[in-house]
Order: sequence, then structure tokens, then C-alpha cells
Amino acid sequence: MKVLVTGTSGQLGHDVMLELISRGYDGLGADRSGSDKTEYKTTIMDITDADAVNRVIEEYQPDAVVHCAAWTNVDGAEDPENQPIVRKVNVEGTANIAKACKKVGAKMVYISTDYVFNGQGTEPWQPDDKNYAPLNIYGQSKLDGEKAVTDNTDEYFIVRIAWVFGKNGKNFVKTMLKVGSEHEEVRVVDDQIGTPTYTPDLARLLVDMIETDKYGFYHATNEGGYISWADFTKEIFKQAGINSKVIPVTTAEYGASVAARPFNSRLDKSKLKEAGFSPLPTWQDALSRYLKELEQE
Repeated sequence: MKVLVTGTSGQLGHDVMLELISRGYDGLGADRSGSDKTEYKTTIMDITDADAVNRVIEEYQPDAVVHCAAWTNVDGAEDPENQPIVRKVNVEGTANIAKACKKVGAKMVYISTDYVFNGQGTEPWQPDDKNYAPLNIYGQSKLDGEKAVTDNTDEYFIVRIAWVFGKNGKNFVKTMLKVGSEHEEVRVVDDQIGTPTYTPDLARLLVDMIETDKYGFYHATNEGGYISWADFTKEIFKQAGINSKVIPVTTAEYGASVAARPFNSRLDKSKLKEAGFSPLPTWQDALSRYLKELEQE
């Protein structure tokens, strides 16, 4: 199987490429500015350039495209100057990929987010819920990206994830490790509830998916229960042996975010099991593996 992966300079795209290699598949990483990775083949491809997308995909003739490239700076997306770029990347770029996939008969995986929902209530969001009402520009752009997929190709997996952490990039765990080692107390939001997603575990699932034709909408985060960011921080400090005290605060008390964040990021993942896919391990186990990985660097 030949698989093109976009956004390989990011956490998830990089780990999808490593998963493909581990299974003996032919993978090609694509990024706007190329890549300095030596573990796998890469090419330069700007997803906002439709001609470039068509050229690369037609030349490579992939069986599947895993589309990880995206604008992910949630607060930055609120800046009016950035909004045209956000749309160009997350919506138009996604449409370019979807159209090219349809042309060559490739399956498409689109990575979406819990931010497409309104974040209200306490019930977990179902993959096929249509109760969309994004609270911020980033969430709206990802929802419009979902529509760009469904409008332009038929063989797709739309996979919504949340609270992502992995080795290849910045993330909440790395930030908390740094802050916790520098301060005796750390204020962390405790009224936003969700579940973390470890990129190597997610990468395994995504490659499992493209080995099938079980298309549709899915939710994928690690197992282990729903938690707050404060709960997550406490476990990070516990496993890392950091003595800093976690002070739980409300989103309003914390007050540092430009973009509105959803309070309810609970994603129901039961559809994965129903489709025959193996759930991701617990987030506690994922965190343990991740901290060991960081120690080995």
C-alpha cells in the first residue's frame, strides 16, 4: 500500500509515517517547506496550491492520503489578519486534497477536532452528531474542512481528536513539565473536560483504518476516562516526580485565552469498537510511555 501523509513536520504526521514504515508500507511525507527527517521519504507540497497537490498526488498515485496538515494555533486564528490564511489552509487546502484523492481513487483520512461542537452539557459527543456550533474560528474552519471532504470525495474517514500530545512538537505535557519544574504552584483549568490523545497510538489506529473500507465519522482519543486539564496536570506531575502543587481554577479565573474553549470535549468512541477497530490504550499508560520517550532523548 502507498500512502501520502501531509503535515509530517507536526506531531501526528510524523508518527503516522513511522507507523507506515513499521508495517512495511510505502509512505511519502508531504510538507509545505519540505522536511529534515531522514527516517522516511518526503516531498515539498503546499496544500493551498491546487496545482501542486494534483501534481504530487497524480505522480505518486497513493492508495490513501492521511491529511494531518492544518492551522492549529487556536488563539492565533482569532486575529482578523490570520483568518484568510486559516481558511485557506484548513478549508481550501483540505478541498484540494479531497478532489485530488477522488481523481486518483485514493482513500482520504481527515483529522478533525472536538471544537466543531458547541462544548455545552456533559454528554459525550457522538461521531454522527450534527449539533455543530463551533465557539471559535479554528473550530469553524475545521468544520468547514469536514464539509470540504464530504462534498468532494466519497471514500473518507473523518476522525475527530482532542488534547493531542506527541514527541515531535509543542504540547500541553511539555509545557506543564517545564512550568512545574520552575514553579511551586501552577494554576490549571478544571472546568474543561475531555481526554488526551497520544499521537503514536492514534497513528496506529489511522493506519488500521486505511487498511479497511469502513468509511465515515469517528472519534478517537485514548481510553482511561474523562478528565480536566487540572487532572491531567496532576498525573503528569505524579508520573514525572514533580512536586509543584496544582491549583484548579475556572476558565474565567484563568482568563488567558483569546479564543473561547469548549467546556465539554467528551468524545464518544464506541463506534471504533463497533467497526472492529482496537481502542487506544489508556491516557495514563500513554503518558507513562511518552515520559519515558522524553527521558531517552
